[in-house]
Amino acid sequence: MINPEKIWSSASLPTLPSVAIQLLDLSRDPETEIRQVVDVIKTDPAITAKILKSTNSAFFGFKSEVKSIDRAVPLLGTTVVTSLALSFSLVEAAMTNGPMADHYQSYWMQSVVQGATAEVVAELGSKGLDCEFFLTGLLLDLGRLAMLKTIPNDYLPVLERAAAEPIDLLRLEREMLGVDHVTVGMKLMENWNLPKSLIHAVELHHADLTTIEALKAEPDYQLIKAVALTSAIGEYFCGATSSKGNALERLQAIATQLYEMSESQLDDLLYNTRLRVDEAGAAFNANTESLHDPSDLMAMANEQLAHLAMREHAANTEATARQQEMEAQKAELETKNKELTKQALHDPLTGAYNRNFFNEAISKEVDRCRREAATVGVLFSDIDKFKNLNDTYGHAFGDEVLKGVTAIFETAIRSSDTFARYGGEEFVFLLVQPTEKGLAKVAERIRLSVEAEQFFFEGKRVPVTISIGGTIAMPGRKQDDIQQQLLTQADEAMYEAKQSGRNQVRIRSLFSESEQRLIKLVSQRRFSRWLVTKGVLDIRAISKALLKCNTQNIPIGELAEQYGYLDRSQVETILSEQNSSSERFGELAIRIGLLTEETVAQVLAMQLEDPEALARQVVSSGLLDGAKTVSLLQEFRQEIAQLAHATATMQ
Repeated sequence: MINPEKIWSSASLPTLPSVAIQLLDLSRDPETEIRQVVDVIKTDPAITAKILKSTNSAFFGFKSEVKSIDRAVPLLGTTVVTSLALSFSLVEAAMTNGPMADHYQSYWMQSVVQGATAEVVAELGSKGLDCEFFLTGLLLDLGRLAMLKTIPNDYLPVLERAAAEPIDLLRLEREMLGVDHVTVGMKLMENWNLPKSLIHAVELHHADLTTIEALKAEPDYQLIKAVALTSAIGEYFCGATSSKGNALERLQAIATQLYEMSESQLDDLLYNTRLRVDEAGAAFNANTESLHDPSDLMAMANEQLAHLAMREHAANTEATARQQEMEAQKAELETKNKELTKQALHDPLTGAYNRNFFNEAISKEVDRCRREAATVGVLFSDIDKFKNLNDTYGHAFGDEVLKGVTAIFETAIRSSDTFARYGGEEFVFLLVQPTEKGLAKVAERIRLSVEAEQFFFEGKRVPVTISIGGTIAMPGRKQDDIQQQLLTQADEAMYEAKQSGRNQVRIRSLFSESEQRLIKLVSQRRFSRWLVTKGVLDIRAISKALLKCNTQNIPIGELAEQYGYLDRSQVETILSEQNSSSERFGELAIRIGLLTEETVAQVLAMQLEDPEALARQVVSSGLLDGAKTVSLLQEFRQEIAQLAHATATMQ
């Protein structure tokens, strides 16, 4: 057993440089000015240079280069700058050679993974606290660093046994040393005078779910449960290979019980985390190439769980009945793993999503649009005379063209949209809730971007253009072939563009006349469109505000009842009629005379966005002040009322 005093009295115990200490003091003072933070950083040229380097990395993603610390600090904020200074102190402490080097690197890799993970997890419900979450994730295993530095000879056997056996590291530390890295890390953070909320979250990051759920009333609960999920993902990516199965079980339990995640949502979280980890690794000197992709980890963990289950089964006296069950489970796991291997997400040449991924994405989007009476758009693009490019300049040049247009596509669409390499030189795009004009504008923007790009072969520019065909539709409730219609019509429109001379855009609408009329009415009644039309806000600003609004997607019947357009019995009547009809709720309500086209448009506009919620977000985002926003909201409602009256009179 180890006397903890051996750790605290060691001259090798990690310490903070004076710059980090001063920044921590300043971060706790609400009166601190940016100038003070800048002046402290400038006293250490090495930290200044590292902060500037990180500022310009993909981790932060600023579009233009930040050339001075005076500019970097206001952009990042004092909390982020303080986190960076602490990070650089930790990475220096973790850089070592010798027999313990691999364990130091393992500690630092897991710290970076947990820091990046905490940022992604923060987006699940703690907007604006990303930087604080990053620092907490980074410090989760600080105790491991302290024990590596102060008691290396005693700690090495613990780490070697943890790597070889599926036993929790915390349990081994307590069993073999009498002290664990969580306790050591908390003590060190207390010595550094870090925030109590951060230390409390670190204390609980290995706690069982019952303990964590009992803390729901605490003000730091969001941080506590986020740190628990962060720690589980860190163990899943970086923990011992022998414990992957256990790590997966804990991760799935936390995601399900604390965040109510589905299996697909957890898969998305792990994929997004892996991307963020690569960016963080580049910023904090951690080589993330050795980390497995989420799909590989899932296969490893499932295989390990299967083996563990088999061993437990073999030891059970009721072997016969349970053997069949376990064999069935093993076969199912093997099938799933084969499917995972088969369904790769990305095209190996361009890095774009592949056809399988796109087909799954459009299927999900069409289903959503059926439920919510929303629009969906598809674009097909084809590189003009691509065979001629290959024949003239060679396949290597053709590959460069494919990669080049892929890079253009990535910047030309919204983050909510998807594009994939469909085959050969064909690419396909899925646009979420577009308008007909919006679909055409996106297609034209993509076409012009490719036309303007400069491709060179042996110093000579080679013109490259694309032809684009597009389709937009509002999927009906029982319109089972709409997905194929979208793809077929977009493909035909693309060939029409080619036959008309290439380097063109052709768009086809699958809207009926009533759908076109209704879409126009709905658009006119959206507060966001009204603000843009009035010149109050531009499209980019209002789009960002809309993304931050929490849209509940309340069924149209409930909304119509909520706003007094229908009573409960009328809603039930329409729903009953729908059982034998392919019509949407609104179409049916209009046909049987319970709602007008105007009222349906008004309710659909409310379903898409709540004007009051958008107004609150506009104010909280600092786009407009409160008084101005209230006045605009009142003016909008008056105009909508007048428009509704005029439409009703015409009808």
